[in-house]
Amino acid sequence: MKTEYRIFVGVALFLAVTAVVYGWWTNLSMGGIEWIGTTALALSFLLCSMCGGYFWFVSRRIDPRPEDRLDAEIADGAGELGFFSPGSYWPFGIALSALIASLGLVFWMWWLIALGIVCVLLSTAAMLFEYYTGTRRTAEH
Repeated sequence: MKTEYRIFVGVALFLAVTAVVYGWWTNLSMGGIEWIGTTALALSFLLCSMCGGYFWFVSRRIDPRPEDRLDAEIADGAGELGFFSPGSYWPFGIALSALIASLGLVFWMWWLIALGIVCVLLSTAAMLFEYYTGTRRTAEH
């Protein structure tokens, strides 16, 4: 996680410097600060800072991964990384639910917004628990 937090902190610092330079430059050339771009850069800086802070926080609490160690070999990263679904239809369900919610927002129909939000939550939960078998289930069943 150290690699990730360094990347995000580096991008955040770049965005902070860019926001200051952009605000100064537009103030100098246009006679006033262009607030939309400056605000977008500042908010992007905050978002990258939050991600970098989270990765830094996590990296302090877990053992170093092979990517984070300078003395690591390529073989240290070998092995099973986890379970990845071979195929799922739930992302399509989430997209369809988001479409329903966004159509409700476009036409400002509160009932369609509520229906879309409920559908998004249900389809997201269905995707998360697609392969869940229970904590007490044994291999015998």
